[in-house]
Amino acid sequence: MEAIRPLTVRDAPDLLALRLANREFIAPFDPVRPEEFFTLAAQTEIAHNADGLRFAILDGGELAGMIALSNVVYGAFRSANVGYWVDAKRNGRGLATRAVAALAEHAFGALGLHRLEAGTLVDNPASQRVLEKNGFELVGLARNYLHIGGEWRDHLLYQRTAEGG
Repeated sequence: MEAIRPLTVRDAPDLLALRLANREFIAPFDPVRPEEFFTLAAQTEIAHNADGLRFAILDGGELAGMIALSNVVYGAFRSANVGYWVDAKRNGRGLATRAVAALAEHAFGALGLHRLEAGTLVDNPASQRVLEKNGFELVGLARNYLHIGGEWRDHLLYQRTAEGG
């Protein structure tokens, strides 16, 4: 069974429904979003996926979350950041773990990247386990790394290289 597939504009209504249903659940892990973010127009723009770096996390063929690559740099660096979220009702079922595995395979294979980085809030052990299960190693603590939930928050940074660690 497929773990991820590229997002398309057809996913926008389902993506909006998931975003709205998970708004409170995701808020502690996410930047503060303007109201416009929670509209069909904004989710259609995200799902348009012109760069091909946003993917639907699938649960039996249904949209269950999103995983994406950002800050993709080629040349001598060939690196990107990984970010993901899964519907609260589907947490703990391995969907994120499978999605990260599939995205890493795509990034190191088809995209020719060499290094992936992901950050988790210090108090997000579930996401840390997802990364560790996928061969990501802890790099260290980044103080005041991202502005999350209205304040600068510390993150644990993880990395994985094409060689597997």
